[in-house]
Amino acid sequence: MRAMVYRGPYRVRVQEKDRPVIEHPNDAIVRVTRAAICGSDLHLYHGMMPDTRVGQTFGHEFVGVVDEVGPSVRNLKPGDRVMVPFNVYCGSCFFCARGLYSNCHNVNPNATAVGGIYGYSHTCGGYDGGQAEYVRVPFADVGPSLIPEWMDEEDAVLLTDALATGYFGAQLGDIVEGDVVAVFGAGPVGLYAAKSAWLMGAGRVIVIDHLDYRLEKAASFAHAETFNFAEYDDIVVQMKKTTDHLGADVVIDAVGAEADGNFLQHVTATKLKLQGGSPIALNWAIDSVRKGGTVSVMGAYGPMFSAVKFGDAMNKGLTLRMNQCPVKRQWPRLFEHIRNGYLKPSDIVTHRIPLEHIAEAYHIFSAKLDGCIKPLIVPTAA
Repeated sequence: MRAMVYRGPYRVRVQEKDRPVIEHPNDAIVRVTRAAICGSDLHLYHGMMPDTRVGQTFGHEFVGVVDEVGPSVRNLKPGDRVMVPFNVYCGSCFFCARGLYSNCHNVNPNATAVGGIYGYSHTCGGYDGGQAEYVRVPFADVGPSLIPEWMDEEDAVLLTDALATGYFGAQLGDIVEGDVVAVFGAGPVGLYAAKSAWLMGAGRVIVIDHLDYRLEKAASFAHAETFNFAEYDDIVVQMKKTTDHLGADVVIDAVGAEADGNFLQHVTATKLKLQGGSPIALNWAIDSVRKGGTVSVMGAYGPMFSAVKFGDAMNKGLTLRMNQCPVKRQWPRLFEHIRNGYLKPSDIVTHRIPLEHIAEAYHIFSAKLDGCIKPLIVPTAA
C-alpha cells in the first residue's frame, strides 16, 4: 500500500509499505477514505515528541470502510463504513470500565499514563496511523462505530479527534450559565472548544491567537470575541482588563507544546528531546483565569520539566482539569448536536489534499500557508 512515513523532523514522504494484516482475532483492517492532519501531528513533524521513530505512519483522525475482520469480531463486517476514535483501548480494564478510554491499561507498554494512540510515537504504543491506504484497527469490537447513514464522512472524520477533543475541553471547564470562557488557540480544537462553550451555557466566549485568518474563523464559526496576542505587550493584562480585572471564569488551553517559548525551552525540546515543548500557553491560562476558576488543558504536551506556574495555580485556588479525550464517550451528544444543526464540523476544513502530496500538506499546515485551518487527506485507494 501507499502510506506516509516519517523520516525525521520536517521530513515526511509517501512510499510503499506492507499492507497491514490481521495480527489478533479481534483486529480489523480498514481501507481509509478520509484522514486528517491534526495540530498535534505537527508536534511529531517538528521533532517535539520523544521516541518518534523513522518509518512510522502518522494519523490518528481517519474514517473508512472495513476491508477484513478477524475471527472474533462480531460488531463489524466487510463493507461497513466506520469512524475510528484516536484512542486504542481494550474496553474492559479498570480505566475503560470507567469511561477513561484514553487511559487504557492494556494497550501501551511504554507508558503508565496515556493509553494507545494511532500514529503517535512509541510513547503512545507505536501503532501505525491512518495517513495511509489501509490501517490495522485493534479491538475492533470496541473502538470503531458505524458512521450514521445521515452523516457525511468529512463530518465523521472530525469526530475522531478534533471536535470530540474541543467539546471535551469545554466539558472539563465545568461551564455554568453566564460564564466568561477564554480559549487560547484558534486551531481546530480551539475553534470547536469555543463553539462548544456556547452549547454549555457560556455568556461570553473569547479566543486568543496571533494569526488573523484563524481569528476571523473564530469570529464567524464560533461567534467569539477575538484578540491577537501579538498586538499587546502582555495578553494576560489585556484579558484582565476585558474581564473587569477579575479574569475569565474558565480558560481552555488548546495550544499545547508548540507555544512560543524561551531559548532554553526550545533547545531542550527540539534539540535534546528532553521535554515535550514550551509551557507558555499553559502559564497564560493560569494567569488569565480568575481566582477560584478552572483551567482546562487540551493542548498536547510531552514530558516537561520547564517552569509551569504551579505555585500561582495553587495560591489562586484553581481547578486544573486535563486528559486525552475519551473520544467515543462524546459521540452520542455530538451526534445529536450535528443532526439538529447546531454543529457542522466540516465547516472548518480548508484543504483536501491527495495522500501522494502529504509532504506538501504538512508544509502548508505547519507554515500556516494559504489560510490553512484544517487539511483533510484523501488516500488514492478511496
